Amino acid sequence: MTIATKLTPLLGVEHPVMLAPMGFVSGGTLAAAVSAAGGFGIIGGGYADSDWLEREVSAAGNHPIGVGFITWALAERPASLDLALNHQPAAIMLSFGDAAPFLPKIKRAGVLSICQVQSVAQARSVLREGADIIVAQGTEAGGHGSGRSTLPLVPAVVDAVASSDRTNVPVVAAGGITDGRGLAAALMLGADGVLMGTRFYVASESLASPGAKGRVVAMSGDDTLRTAVFDIARGYDWPKEYTGRALRNRFSEAWHGHEAALKQDEAGHAGYTEAAMRGDPDIAVVFAGEGIDLIHAVEPAGVILDRLIWEADAALAQRFTT
Repeated sequence: MTIATKLTPLLGVEHPVMLAPMGFVSGGTLAAAVSAAGGFGIIGGGYADSDWLEREVSAAGNHPIGVGFITWALAERPASLDLALNHQPAAIMLSFGDAAPFLPKIKRAGVLSICQVQSVAQARSVLREGADIIVAQGTEAGGHGSGRSTLPLVPAVVDAVASSDRTNVPVVAAGGITDGRGLAAALMLGADGVLMGTRFYVASESLASPGAKGRVVAMSGDDTLRTAVFDIARGYDWPKEYTGRALRNRFSEAWHGHEAALKQDEAGHAGYTEAAMRGDPDIAVVFAGEGIDLIHAVEPAGVILDRLIWEADAALAQRFTT
């Protein structure tokens, strides 16, 4: 089964499904597994740690993959973009910051640029700046995001592209998309594919800890919240408009709503770091989107992707035959 859109020939893939570049979770093995199954794997270059990035890009082998960066962090470590480009990835993905300084270098390298946005205004900006693919991310997403919901944001971005002079740019939906029904819904909204993180967070090949994967499988979207407390504890200075959606735990219950006090609490930071090193999910962050009610097992990425396409194909067939 295949679902062809204008995204699939651009990326050279069979299925319009992209792996979200989850920092320290979407490693080379997971990205390679998604690409091998017909999707497009993207390594989570995150905070532009060069040693981690070198190791994980090498682990992807010869599979066509992309590399994603947190854009404001890449601005602090711009050499990491050169490191990634030296490996000749199929695409570079930029999220959460000004993409304009990096797009010319990506284009000169002959590499596709993917820009993730959280508003229509951001979509128009990256469209003018030359992005090859736009990801419209709703607040339902796990990890970092902003305030707009996927359902209204995606068609608004689709319409913005359609009314521009670059109508060939694919729009990809992200945020709360966990199964084939979500892929089918995104296509009905006018998207050309989906970017999925949380569903692959629990893939066998992901770098998330077994305890974190178990929490995602066991808990509900009702158990998630958007908060800055985990970033404060980890010492990451995120722009205030971007919070992280994560599973509620003992740490968030103690500190969410008390961010100013947490910034001043050195003991709290030290306690968080110690627990995170132990992999204690009662304290350490477990980023997860609202769609986790639909996740029931840890499985190989190829199995996840095959089921996703089968479910989407069935949902679309039912929609147009009844």
